Amino acid sequence: MKILVVEDEWLVRELVVEELRDAGFDVLEAANGAEAIARFEEQDPDILLTDIRLPGTLDGWEIAERCRRAKPAMPVIYASGYSEQTRMVPGAVLFNKPYRATQIVSVIEKLTKAASGAREGAR
Repeated sequence: MKILVVEDEWLVRELVVEELRDAGFDVLEAANGAEAIARFEEQDPDILLTDIRLPGTLDGWEIAERCRRAKPAMPVIYASGYSEQTRMVPGAVLFNKPYRATQIVSVIEKLTKAASGAREGAR
């Protein structure tokens, strides 16, 4: 599974990326919305983990909406230090900061198991 992590706070991003890689995931990184869309288009990730408030013109809401238009079944996980939940795409998960990187890994493992079970059932 390839995960796109979008987080402008370098330390937070590094901690999450390291934890995901240790768990065996292929991880792509982006620090803002423009980088996130470029990585998405170039690398075709399976899961999106995005902060909501980012520098630049694209926030996490818009990134998720664009990714979902291209891949409607893509799991989305939002992270935010704020309690806003106004534009979540259907089926998304929201983590309030601060969170533990291990929590993200657990949710992604559950999402990937659910996705693989759905693919198996469709065969």
